[in-house]
Amino acid sequence: MKTILVVDDDINILQLVSIHLTEAGYHVVQAKDGTDALRILHKEQCDLAVVDVMMPFMDGFALTREIRREFDIPVILLTAKDQISDKEEGFKSGTDDYLVKPFEPKELIFRIEALFRRYDSHADDDTKIRFGNTVINKQTYEVQVEDRTILLPLKEFELLYFLAANPMQVFSREHLIEHIWGWDYEGDERTVDVHIKRLRQRFSNLTDEFHIKTVRGVGYSLEEKRK
Repeated sequence: MKTILVVDDDINILQLVSIHLTEAGYHVVQAKDGTDALRILHKEQCDLAVVDVMMPFMDGFALTREIRREFDIPVILLTAKDQISDKEEGFKSGTDDYLVKPFEPKELIFRIEALFRRYDSHADDDTKIRFGNTVINKQTYEVQVEDRTILLPLKEFELLYFLAANPMQVFSREHLIEHIWGWDYEGDERTVDVHIKRLRQRFSNLTDEFHIKTVRGVGYSLEEKRK
């Protein structure tokens, strides 16, 4: 049974989400704020976190960043805001998905199940892509650079792996959105730019075996270092 951490300072939302997730077959642990959530994560193994954005002391964006630094689990942000800037901030913080309040509990469950499928879908696939001293491992969702192991948020890994599997090919933002996020994704294409920027920042000082090139007016491509 998978364990889901639900973090919200609204006790009514906390209880509502917990009831529906429990009925769906998940074990649920609750936290009323970000500090409480981190304490729980250090004590109990959780498989996914559902995090409200608007919380006192530590908001959902800050908590997501902390989760990304310390734990390798998917995160879904719950927000009452539907502005592009807020969605962008959510993806910058490292969230895998977001859901705008008010929402149907069934939709949250669908999104949770989809994330688990994506995380588990290649558990038996031993495909690896190598660029010199860099190995992108689709089986473990890890990137190995010499003796250092990097764990990426799911969407960052999927984006990197897709570009690496198709080197020297240019893909539009629209194509990447459809392939990585799905045809029903309602976000802005700038999401791709945010994720590309994060990937560049992560690897620019670690390896020069590949780089992600911007093709102005078209999109992005991954290029391998010339021998």
